[in-house]
Amino acid sequence: MAEMTIAPVATHGFFMDGRWFDDGDVVEVRAPYDGSLVGRVTQARREHAEAAIAASVKAFGTTKRLPAFERQRVLRRISQQLVERRDEFSRTLAQEAGKPIRLARIEVDRAIFIFNVAAEEATRIYGEYLPLDWQEFTAGRWGIVKRYPLGPIAGITPFNFPLNLVAHKVAPAIAAGCSMVLKPAPQTPLCALLLAECVQQAGWPDGGLNVLPLSNDDASLLVTDDRIKLISFTGSVPVGWDIKRRAGKKKVALELGGNAGAIIHSDADLDYAAERCIAGSFGYAGQTCISVQRILVEHSVYGKFTDLLVKGVEKLKTGDPMEESTDLGPLIRESDAVRVTQWIDEAVRAGARLLCGGRRHGSIVEPTVLTATKPEMKVNCQEIFGPVVTVEPYQNFDEALRRINNSNYGLQAGIFTRDAKLLFQAYDELEVGALIAGDIPSFRIDQMPYGGVKDSGIGREGLRYAIEEMTEPKLLVMNLR
Repeated sequence: MAEMTIAPVATHGFFMDGRWFDDGDVVEVRAPYDGSLVGRVTQARREHAEAAIAASVKAFGTTKRLPAFERQRVLRRISQQLVERRDEFSRTLAQEAGKPIRLARIEVDRAIFIFNVAAEEATRIYGEYLPLDWQEFTAGRWGIVKRYPLGPIAGITPFNFPLNLVAHKVAPAIAAGCSMVLKPAPQTPLCALLLAECVQQAGWPDGGLNVLPLSNDDASLLVTDDRIKLISFTGSVPVGWDIKRRAGKKKVALELGGNAGAIIHSDADLDYAAERCIAGSFGYAGQTCISVQRILVEHSVYGKFTDLLVKGVEKLKTGDPMEESTDLGPLIRESDAVRVTQWIDEAVRAGARLLCGGRRHGSIVEPTVLTATKPEMKVNCQEIFGPVVTVEPYQNFDEALRRINNSNYGLQAGIFTRDAKLLFQAYDELEVGALIAGDIPSFRIDQMPYGGVKDSGIGREGLRYAIEEMTEPKLLVMNLR
């Protein structure tokens, strides 16, 4: 294997009103795998958040008037820059988030796709014509409905997709004509700052995007300031609902957690189902909101499926995320790895059986499969956000649906069956934002509506759907009499 060139560690300022600033405390960004220094960022303060909001308000006066073709042109330029800087973004992402380099490249490719789709959607924000002459006194009247950008938006993103989830905030905001103040996760700010370079070079107006690494206390202004018209938050359940409580009159879109379930019926292709469940349970070490956490298998095929699952899991390789052969890298913090193994140990002490994995090596947790678990165990009823999956048999399909619904979360679910009647029964009865037929709940393509019910959030992402969240309809009534 060719020796990799190690670039010098750079210090990144924060981006505000079209300029880069370095007048703040310098914070180190370290690799979750080995603690090595990846980069340094200048952390903004509350007064910078205030200035960024003001810049965003001013910029909105320009962005809201930009015609669709200009917004489209900016988005296409951003996408092209991501193509040209694909290797740089991939390596940065793998280093700061500990994501295996193969998955990091996929994330960059998804971001390229997101900005391309947003470019298309920028030109098709449609309204409608309304006939209003439905009564005698309204004769001669008709109306049109047009969607207008809401105003400045606050975007708050988590560590697990440092580029893709930032793109899901920034791209639809540009397409809609909104300005934005973005707070990236403190563990993974580098990709967001690199993206700000792309947005600046693409010609988006100064102040149209502001990227500020902020402490949670200093970022609270983004939640409470009435000049912000929408908060788009992706992150933990407690933080998300607290934001909604404090947000006042502004709109809130929350993409929160889950403990996604998959149903494997007896008529499924078991080899394929096991392969997909392995990918969905252990991709990025289970640190995704739609990671497969609970697998329910019809009793008649439970033994065969479980054997296939465990044999596949035991082939996964953990280690350095920069190695091409690595399947699972570290969790974002060693404290998270400690918590995950504590939950595993609690389950085993309460009667669960460990089929494979269960051990921790620093920030890395071995891919783990548990059975004989109970619904009230943390590994089932809470979001583990680690490389752990439970697998249990069910006797009949109604029972499987009830068990999937026995959760405070409702993001996505997956079902493997060839029986259309069962599929549509599940579609009607499961309390989730999306049901994935013939695949795992971890499936997502970026233009589809994405979001959940119950504790999993409110609102939808996915380019057209996010644009709808970021715009509002306005009616014009015409009286021609």
